[in-house]
Amino acid sequence: MKKIEGNIIDIYNNRIFPGTICIDHGIITDILENSNSYQNFIAPGFIDAHCHVGLDVFAGGPMGMEFNETNDPVTPQLSAVDGFNPFDHHLELAREGGVTCIATGPGSSNAIGGTFAAFKTVGTWTDDMVVKKAVAMKCAFGENPKRFYQNKGIASRMTNAAVIRAALRKAQIYLEKVERAQTDPAKYPAYDQKCEALLPVLRKEIPLKAHVHQANDIQTALRIAKEFDVNITLEHVTEGKLNADKLGQSGVYMAVGPFYNSSSKLEYKNVDPATAGILSKAGCHVCLITDAPLVPLQGLPVFAGMAIQAGMDSFEALKAITINAAEHLGLQDRVGSLE
Repeated sequence: MKKIEGNIIDIYNNRIFPGTICIDHGIITDILENSNSYQNFIAPGFIDAHCHVGLDVFAGGPMGMEFNETNDPVTPQLSAVDGFNPFDHHLELAREGGVTCIATGPGSSNAIGGTFAAFKTVGTWTDDMVVKKAVAMKCAFGENPKRFYQNKGIASRMTNAAVIRAALRKAQIYLEKVERAQTDPAKYPAYDQKCEALLPVLRKEIPLKAHVHQANDIQTALRIAKEFDVNITLEHVTEGKLNADKLGQSGVYMAVGPFYNSSSKLEYKNVDPATAGILSKAGCHVCLITDAPLVPLQGLPVFAGMAIQAGMDSFEALKAITINAAEHLGLQDRVGSLE
């Protein structure tokens, strides 16, 4: 039995108390409150709910585009697990910053890009590091699909939305045939890898994970999710403060960030560290993300500090890199709080 003492941060009850954490074979078995005085603080491991670590070891190099498949704008059949490199040096940076769990996956070149997976940041064997193989299905709105496919069929936001709708509708028809085949196996449709990959989305087993920066893209993503009756999370949400009240009423989980970058795209022009706090105060469920390696993973707690400085409640900012991030990924039974 191992015991760790310090000022324990209680994420659920917004309090800090002196106490002892009892650990047996790597599992927390008890948390005891006491009256001692400590200088150290004990928090849950930080969680980044949106990055591309393990799929982009040296961005810009000849092998630096592993996270973006650019041969086909619709690739739901891709899985982050199959591209993850457990020796990516960004995982060491994550540990240095207290980030113990990440969700990583395809980039935003594709209208539909494939599944994100959740990993622990410690280990050398991919399958041993997996917390959950599929946490969400990546899709993207805005500039990136247009840039990658402007000469291959996507030159406007309207076309990009239409491509996403077409893939979801095709999968709906496929699902209808699959369901009819439950009573008559002869009716099972011919195997379609893309449609099979989208079935967990249509069955609400995993959400769409929508890359959105601009306000119009946020609205289009929500519109499509409503049309197809699927769950969705919003990622980046750079202009979310422009419609904070509406988003607060939506009940949709939001991953906000990064707060600083190279300003390489028009979509970034309204980046503001205050956005997370504005959305939180409007009633939104908010977590913070680095989009690493765009920003190194050890910058995640820095983002929390920036959000606090810009007006976000300090406990809400801490929740945004712990329990809220876990809930964003559906992993709150495994990570995100000492409880």
